[in-house]
Amino acid sequence: MLKKINLRTDKHDQMIDVTREVQDFIDEQGVQDGAVVVYCAHTTAGITINENADPDVKTDMLRRFDEVYPWDHKLDRHMEGNTAAHMKASTVGASQHVIIEKGRLILGTWQGIYFCEFDGPRNRHFYVKIL
Repeated sequence: MLKKINLRTDKHDQMIDVTREVQDFIDEQGVQDGAVVVYCAHTTAGITINENADPDVKTDMLRRFDEVYPWDHKLDRHMEGNTAAHMKASTVGASQHVIIEKGRLILGTWQGIYFCEFDGPRNRHFYVKIL
């Protein structure tokens, strides 16, 4: 059970909550128990799990990533000029695993699954694989 989900990012850096899309696929497949892998096949984007209650968490995270990995660094040599996006994506990671129990994602009270854009806006996609 694999699904490719397309999305359009509209900012240079952003975190998009995709928890609902992942849960909807689990519901469509009727899976009650197992696990799901959410995977991003892009080198300048990633997948993370973090708080989904207070939007300031996303704002703060993106600001802190910019502090650690500034967009313009005089020593960066990558021809495309997006070394910071590659660094952020490597830090966040390309995938997350979540347990499915009784048809529901097991996430903490304040957790959500995020697609993290670091070089947008772009047309992007990610994959959801149920195990």
